[in-house]
Amino acid sequence: MPIQTLQVLVFVAITVLIAGLTWRRCARDAARLNHKTTTRDDVFLAGRGLGWIVVAGSITLTNLSTDQLVGMNGNQMALLALWELSAVVGLVILARVILPVYYRYQCTTTTELLEKRYGDYRIRALIGLLFLLGNLFIFIPAMLYSGSLFMQTLFNVDLPIIVIAAAFATIGAAYAVLGGLRAVAVSDAYSGVLLLSLGVVVVILSLAAIDFDFSGIPTERLTLIGDNASPIPWHTLLTGMLFIQIFYWGTNQTITQRAMASPTVKEGQKGVLAAALIRLVIIPPMVVLPGIVSFKLYGDIGDAAFGRVVGEVLPLWLSGAFAAAIAAAVLTSVNSVLNSSTALYVCDIHERFIAPAPDLRRLNLIITVSFVLIGLGMVPIYAQAESIINLVQELYGLLSMPILSAFIVGLLFRDVAAGAAIVAVVLGVALYGFFSFVWAPFHYIHMMFITVIFCVAAALLVSRFLFGTSPLWSPAIFRAPA
Repeated sequence: MPIQTLQVLVFVAITVLIAGLTWRRCARDAARLNHKTTTRDDVFLAGRGLGWIVVAGSITLTNLSTDQLVGMNGNQMALLALWELSAVVGLVILARVILPVYYRYQCTTTTELLEKRYGDYRIRALIGLLFLLGNLFIFIPAMLYSGSLFMQTLFNVDLPIIVIAAAFATIGAAYAVLGGLRAVAVSDAYSGVLLLSLGVVVVILSLAAIDFDFSGIPTERLTLIGDNASPIPWHTLLTGMLFIQIFYWGTNQTITQRAMASPTVKEGQKGVLAAALIRLVIIPPMVVLPGIVSFKLYGDIGDAAFGRVVGEVLPLWLSGAFAAAIAAAVLTSVNSVLNSSTALYVCDIHERFIAPAPDLRRLNLIITVSFVLIGLGMVPIYAQAESIINLVQELYGLLSMPILSAFIVGLLFRDVAAGAAIVAVVLGVALYGFFSFVWAPFHYIHMMFITVIFCVAAALLVSRFLFGTSPLWSPAIFRAPA
């Protein structure tokens, strides 16, 4: 049997095995629950039945997709590990501070908390819409493009990127539509074990390929102290980086949805903290060392670095297994974003403005297909990016810091008018857009910090002087849930 055929067969066999195990587990859970109707919790929170191990695996693999593996290794420098190390702080804050609040208010979406804190549905609808725009025009196309690029590089095929992306989108949509969050989370857990195990193997074999010798690699590619010209200057760790991590891990529906799907807050917290431990110990080497090795072996080849080094250091049959793990990571990340996007649309927009009691299964299908088509349409644009991970982070600043400001104000203050928070969010989007496209006096992470501070101050001032309220510091929201 030709070796290339063996590689493909291993890839297909493992992919089918993960799908089969996921279907079996979901069918068993469905029989145990024996629900006669489909509820919000069934579709969007897996019936609130996810154990901590599944939560940890799902959070890890939802985040660890090819936009991280391809994008961070594509920078070919150690500095990008700082994203993952600082993410540990964001996960701890989610577990210890923010997650109990979601459970206390019995939230299905993160934006539901805003409605309950501000006492106004409009702020929930606006923030839900902004999350949707970010998922549709940033995360989904970035994941589809980076995953397709990896497969094209690893298998050395001539298929157009858009064709591979369409295959990922179709299978990911099937998971999201047919199984809901339960299928997404269970497949995450199975795939996570495979990806993390083989990822460690890739790191070790990559280092062995250069005899564990980093000589000849420029110092700036090996340091964790970035200068002003680097992707992460050291001083950005003191300003916007913390807020980026709090936003992503604490308010992003795609991530928190998994933690909110446990039967108790303590079970969810255990899963989040386990995910933090994985991110501290395992993930940083995976997202930088293969890229650094590829720089020594092949020079500055950008986002093609990870796929090329994997193809070189792994035996072909094992590269088929790793391709299956990567495919699973792409699929679970895509279907996770699709599921959370549908949850935001249904809960925050459709049920309030269109129909209060929709057919959730049918609506899930329609919305998922629509979102997939939009994401595929954006893939050619992302194919022109110089660095996929830097582009994603910079673009998402348009939405992330204004959104985070609404949560900060809502959780730390009382008597703030929802209209003031909405005004602050709109002003924040405009300010960061000005920084990004007109005048960029500082690194974009610093500009994120400036944006979130501006938005918080604007919300308090607008509420006081235009809406006539008296905002008061009230952090009692963080007391333990009853």
